[in-house]
Amino acid sequence: MFFRPRKVSSRHVMGWSFVSITAFTVMAQAQTTPTQSKKSYSVRVQSVTASYVPTPLRETPADVTIITAAQMARRGISTLTQALQTVPGLMVVPSGGPGNQASVFVQGANSEDVLVLRDGVPVNDPSVANGAFNFGNAGIGDLARIEVVRGPMSSLYGSSAIGGVINLISKRGHGKPHVDYTLGGGFPGQGEASATLSGATGRFDYALTLSTIQQAGFDATAKRLSVYAGHRDPFRYKLAAVNLGYRPVAGTRISLIVRARQDGTIYPDLGYPVFDDPYENSYDSNLFIRFGVKSHFFTRHWVTSLVVAHSQDDRRYLTLLDPLDPNGFAGNSAYRGDRTTIQFNNIVRLPDEGAFSASDVVFGVVRNHDTAYQNLNESFFGSPYVSTVDATQTKTSGHVGVQTVIARDVSLQGAVRDDAVSGYGNVLTERAGAVLSVPGLATRFRASIGSGFLAPSLYDLYGVDSFGYQGNPALHPERSLGYQAGFTTKLAAFGRAGAVTLGANYFHDDIKDLIEFAYLPNGSSTEQNIAQARIHGVEATIDLRPAPWLAAHLNYTRTIARDPAAGTALLRRPENAGSMVLDIRPVPRLTIEPVVRYVGRFSDYLYANSGYPSGIGLAKSGTIADLTVSYRIDRSVTLFADGRNLANSRFEPVNGLQIPGQNFLFGLRGRFGL
Repeated sequence: MFFRPRKVSSRHVMGWSFVSITAFTVMAQAQTTPTQSKKSYSVRVQSVTASYVPTPLRETPADVTIITAAQMARRGISTLTQALQTVPGLMVVPSGGPGNQASVFVQGANSEDVLVLRDGVPVNDPSVANGAFNFGNAGIGDLARIEVVRGPMSSLYGSSAIGGVINLISKRGHGKPHVDYTLGGGFPGQGEASATLSGATGRFDYALTLSTIQQAGFDATAKRLSVYAGHRDPFRYKLAAVNLGYRPVAGTRISLIVRARQDGTIYPDLGYPVFDDPYENSYDSNLFIRFGVKSHFFTRHWVTSLVVAHSQDDRRYLTLLDPLDPNGFAGNSAYRGDRTTIQFNNIVRLPDEGAFSASDVVFGVVRNHDTAYQNLNESFFGSPYVSTVDATQTKTSGHVGVQTVIARDVSLQGAVRDDAVSGYGNVLTERAGAVLSVPGLATRFRASIGSGFLAPSLYDLYGVDSFGYQGNPALHPERSLGYQAGFTTKLAAFGRAGAVTLGANYFHDDIKDLIEFAYLPNGSSTEQNIAQARIHGVEATIDLRPAPWLAAHLNYTRTIARDPAAGTALLRRPENAGSMVLDIRPVPRLTIEPVVRYVGRFSDYLYANSGYPSGIGLAKSGTIADLTVSYRIDRSVTLFADGRNLANSRFEPVNGLQIPGQNFLFGLRGRFGL
């Protein structure tokens, strides 16, 4: 392993200084008294992703959204893309229906700049050319909650966390044995079923999930195109997951998660011209295994955990030659990505002392080993195109973080991480944040600043193709510096205290050394660090509770994402976007959840109605309306009706590809004991 020397910038010194000063302040409180911190780890809504430590949201400087399994059930959500569509600052961009590639842009950053965790373990597929996670083939049947942290988080999680982190947290067993289930069917041609058996017996806890989704699908090719033929893109999804826990002694839990997913669909082809091909098949499978040991020492003041995990992604794209295809396209391509992760993390919880409370020191070591294999084999009118990669990369990281609360009203957090990446050396990232609570105004102010980085993908470094492309092993990581500032306040209205909650968050991010495709003077091509981006915007939220039976959540995001050198807008980042979610309970047991989303105009590669590309321009806006109605007969049975895209919008999140049309699902869900 070779490491290039690097300069330590003043920004690095500032980051280390902040953590050092805060750590000194926190450690100065450490006493021999066994008094337990008064910090509550269960009575308030908490995030475990924003700092490794279960921390109440009111004490978290980061911009965090938590989506629970109960919320997803009330809104009729069955896929990850549906769950994320109303999160402020997120743009979900599906390239077709379920099963097809779906990207997520967090606060305007690139899709590869969002890191996805499963129970704290990074699961982005190393064999994807740009390293982005595919949100289009992920179900939510085994999830207890989703935590979305917006803003640079590389100081905690390393590469890819420039825009933020999305943590998918699995269900765990508790209480007496019981089954949570969902069973539904609808039209056109769709059905889904999911069941989780969970509980705890003595020292054991368990949660076993089986889930399936079957859809006849819609044609994702935009109906306005002359090539539209109405060929449906069916979707088939299967999931089996188990989460087991054993407590050999008090304060120690040994856990094992095994998760296997398989799905398949037909994907649309944006060629020259677009062709509505019914023979382009996609098959995707994933195996995720996570073994962990977590123990509490010294009257729960020290929590240590060891995690060993492995994720394996296998993808295949098979296209049979259609004699009607003007592109003469056929292909048989295979991809495999493997990632092995070892994490050793520690939390030292210090006793309260004087004005200081809820003080924690976090430190740990993480090692990731990635392998990518790609054999892309395609042809156009008999002319072959081949692209391959077979490479590995290792990242070894050390991190330290601190957090504390001063006089109950000021929360401080800081973190520093050093990543040693095989091939080009070390990357230092840091983050600092603060929250100020003003009880007299029922207001919280928060601010944070942090750096991030994205390591080049294995294809960027070592990929080759038959048209002269050659990966660039000399690439540097993409680097960013971002900051955020915002507030949340509660107001009395409608004769009710705290009936209105207002929030706003300003974000700014500068990204340099962006990796982009470039042609060389000799006619070949490669990747180079030649681009940059400047992103800023604001998220605004309003929560209303005018009556016990009515609640509304509204959010609006304005994003300005530009290439400052060229003065052009970054693609697929709408300047204006927002959503409204209502929770209406007019009578006991009846819940009505309308959801309306608006996506403003955005720059994209455009396709004319003829099906041929027409250059870069502004794509049209779209408004999508969904509705879920549920009636709880008793605890074991709730009837539901779910309608999506009720107005039959033909919005194109990727120009040339439209969202699924109007569809309905009816069924029942509930829980019964054993």
